[in-house]
Amino acid sequence: MVGLGAKKPPSRKGSMADVPQDLLAQISRLEELFVVPTEKLKAISDHFVNELSKGLTTEGGSIPMNATWCMGMPDGNETGTFLALDMGGTNLRVCEITLLEAKGEFDIIQSKYKMPEELKTGTADELWGYVADCLQQFIEYHHPDEKIESLPLGFTFSYPATQEYIDHGILQRWTKGFDIDGVEGKDVVPPFEAALAERGVPIKLTALVNDTTGTMIASAYTDPEMKAGCIFGTGCNAAYMENVGSIPKLAHMNLDPDLPMAINCEWGAFDNEHKILPRTPYDIIIDKESPRPDQQAFEKMIAGLYLGEIFRLVVLDLHKTDCKMFDGQDISKLNKPYSLDASFLSAIEEDPFENLSETADLFQNKLSITPNRAELELVRRLAELIGTRAARLSACGVAAIAKKKGWTKCHVGADGSVFNKYPHFKVRGAQALKEILDWPADKGKGKGDPIEVLPAEDGSGVGAALIAALTMKRVAEGQHAGIRDPEAMLKAFGKKK
Repeated sequence: MVGLGAKKPPSRKGSMADVPQDLLAQISRLEELFVVPTEKLKAISDHFVNELSKGLTTEGGSIPMNATWCMGMPDGNETGTFLALDMGGTNLRVCEITLLEAKGEFDIIQSKYKMPEELKTGTADELWGYVADCLQQFIEYHHPDEKIESLPLGFTFSYPATQEYIDHGILQRWTKGFDIDGVEGKDVVPPFEAALAERGVPIKLTALVNDTTGTMIASAYTDPEMKAGCIFGTGCNAAYMENVGSIPKLAHMNLDPDLPMAINCEWGAFDNEHKILPRTPYDIIIDKESPRPDQQAFEKMIAGLYLGEIFRLVVLDLHKTDCKMFDGQDISKLNKPYSLDASFLSAIEEDPFENLSETADLFQNKLSITPNRAELELVRRLAELIGTRAARLSACGVAAIAKKKGWTKCHVGADGSVFNKYPHFKVRGAQALKEILDWPADKGKGKGDPIEVLPAEDGSGVGAALIAALTMKRVAEGQHAGIRDPEAMLKAFGKKK
């Protein structure tokens, strides 16, 4: 027996029986806008394959398809101590990773530092100074009174960058809310190294790494079936291993065509031309009002930074329409752009109760709005529609890489807050892959699928350290392609040519 005031056991079936006709009509309209059918998924995936290939040519395309100069997968025998720095959209994380003699084993210590919002639109000097200060604090805290000559660093720089060398990177454009003047189009490494030198921090940047490439490498360290890495978090991206002979824009370097090369796709830019993705009026508003209109079209429909904003815009629109959602209530808190994030939608989708009491509490606590039962049903359906669309569209990118490479069976490592925390994201993505790739009826559940997307190892930490280790190994073996300063790297590791 359930006592007075107690919540019912978690079993939510949902009911539209008591929803007024005008709200039901709005739900139908939203379903037409946000549901992506199988045929559309297939068309998007086919266009995606063409755009991936175009990005590898000298002419290029919307998707940058950046060569990373990470030229091989780990074998589990890498050793040494490395720092890893991850400059994400929310936090700055510093790790010290010791790759041990035991195959595939490592020790890790780490610290997180908040990325102040004002830095995202400040000056380049302020940004690099803050990053260098965090590294200095980390070393002083974990190595007090030790004399350190030089620690190799894998720097996870998760923004689109052109790399002619693994130890440099020219920022193509800021993403994740950053908009700092004078950085785009320039190599980010010299000002970063200058900030370190100014403070006397004993670090040698060994590899500039994208978090997606790190995700792939870290996952392959423990799983030989791993062939690609994806990030579905604040932003979205993917990396996979290509052969140099399939990268026409590197032909002038006369490298061995069979050499492997990790490609950082930067696929958030897919369909910047707006040819194929099923954008709604709300997606168009988000794009127009963003710092970079007509860029990151794919990302703006599936990444965590935007899911809450799509939801907010729809709810605001519903309040203004004839159905007058939340009629007579103060909705001023809903007027602030980006005041809701993906976790808000997650909480709605996770509400297990028939009366959606947790969703009601969420609206009251966060927005000072008291929805009625019909409005709760509508916002629940809206969250499902936005979350499902994101998962299904994300599968188009995974399917496109698999189709391009001819993979019928492999593992894909995925990381990021949306992949790890958003309810049903994995299952919805697996179902979409099944539809795109025409798997048998018993597949598409995630576990045991021909192409299985699995939670990734720590790409921005362990992956960055591994790429630094793989780079040092290449230098020691005399393979200097894509390395700006091999002598300095050898010296940093206490070795001479």
